[in-house]
Amino acid sequence: MAGGFLTADPRTLSSTFVIDGGRCTVNLDSTPTGLRGSITAALRPRGYVFYGWWMVVTGAAVQAVIAVLFNQAFGTYAVVLRNEFGWSRSALSGAFSMAGVESGIMGPVVGFLLDRFGPRNVMIVGIACLGSGLIAFAFIHSLLMFYVVYFVMAVGATLSGFLAITVALVSWFSRHRAKALGLTQVGFAMGGLLIPLTVVAIERFGWRPTAVASGVLIWAACIPLAASMRRRPEFYGETPDGVPATGRDSSPGASAQSTRAVATDGSEDFTVRQALRTRGFWFISLGHSAALLIVSAVMVHMSLHLTENLGYTLTQASGFLALMTAMQMVGQISGGILGDRFDKRVIATVCMVVHAVALLLLAYATNPLMVAAFAVMHGWAWGTRGPLMQAIRADYFGTTHFGKIMGFSTMIVTVGNTVGPIVAGMLADRTGDYRAGFTVLAIGALLGSGFFMAAKRPRPPQSAEPAARSTAVAAPAPPARSALEGR
Repeated sequence: MAGGFLTADPRTLSSTFVIDGGRCTVNLDSTPTGLRGSITAALRPRGYVFYGWWMVVTGAAVQAVIAVLFNQAFGTYAVVLRNEFGWSRSALSGAFSMAGVESGIMGPVVGFLLDRFGPRNVMIVGIACLGSGLIAFAFIHSLLMFYVVYFVMAVGATLSGFLAITVALVSWFSRHRAKALGLTQVGFAMGGLLIPLTVVAIERFGWRPTAVASGVLIWAACIPLAASMRRRPEFYGETPDGVPATGRDSSPGASAQSTRAVATDGSEDFTVRQALRTRGFWFISLGHSAALLIVSAVMVHMSLHLTENLGYTLTQASGFLALMTAMQMVGQISGGILGDRFDKRVIATVCMVVHAVALLLLAYATNPLMVAAFAVMHGWAWGTRGPLMQAIRADYFGTTHFGKIMGFSTMIVTVGNTVGPIVAGMLADRTGDYRAGFTVLAIGALLGSGFFMAAKRPRPPQSAEPAARSTAVAAPAPPARSALEGR
């Protein structure tokens, strides 16, 4: 019988078998490498799926439901309301703009509520409000009733949607923050892809029954989903990204992250007052506001422009919307990956230029190819830029007071969200088409892109150094949990 022996090298996790002078080396390391290894390390940093990723899935699902039944459905409802009641474009866009004002005024309040009571509780209240508003929407008979009901729906969407989900996620991620936010916002784009279902329901059953069914569906689907959202990871024995604090700085990509983000232990986080004193806060907010000049105008007036000025049917218009949101999904995934690797300011600036060019294509479209080019360019730019808006704020100012900081920033961002639809609607009513309005907004967004390049990262507050030294002596206790925030 042949003889042999076995030697093992613990440093390389390999074993060498020597049998009658022959040598065979076997690699015992089963850790995946390459792209698969990177994905596994991000999803399962401690051997199990990090709970933050379950929140990403939940947030995407909530945004998808709200988008298909409310946010991205507004353009479709605007067409049928204009046909039934004869309201002007300005009157219809006024409701959307009023909701933007509401969002801006309520921004600091919502930020305080999110930091105080946690995203879960705030979202559940918002979902109840949004569902009730949609049911009430089915019974309107005047413009005043429409404005009142739309205000109720807007409040519900503000409490239950984008801001609440973002505040929850930025605390759970650091190195993978842009990717997490991008994947969550894919849900909003998925809602856009499903808009043809809303169109079919309106055409087959009528817009009033569709609104009632939408309210009930939002209650049934989103309340259980919102119940799975959690506050900061420290409350549950976790850390950002699920990576132990001792190994975070030495992990791949940590050095790149540390050059552009505040410390993950919270020692360099800004208070609201400190953030308001920085140029970065104002430039990011102004750039974001300029971007929403185009985004909000497209959401309100795209379907009207395609059906009334370009002669497409509502079903054909929904097809272009589906193409746009499909590209938005592509952008959200690519933007999340690019945002964790490259300068977010540069990426956002490029997206602003693409936004402006795309809107000009839509304004002067003479064939379906130009409309499709708009849908591809605008969708990609929107999707790529979107998750970076929140990620860059968290990078600059930290997550401890993120809800309040985002709330105050919303007061500035809402200007673009409000002005865009009004300018497009008023000029369309005056000139008979959207060319003048879309051109003005494209120029405004193009000029506003410079704000992003000027938004350089501020220096950490002066209190950062003492706070950092204190953490070396004793780990900080987690903030007190709200009595309403259970596991």
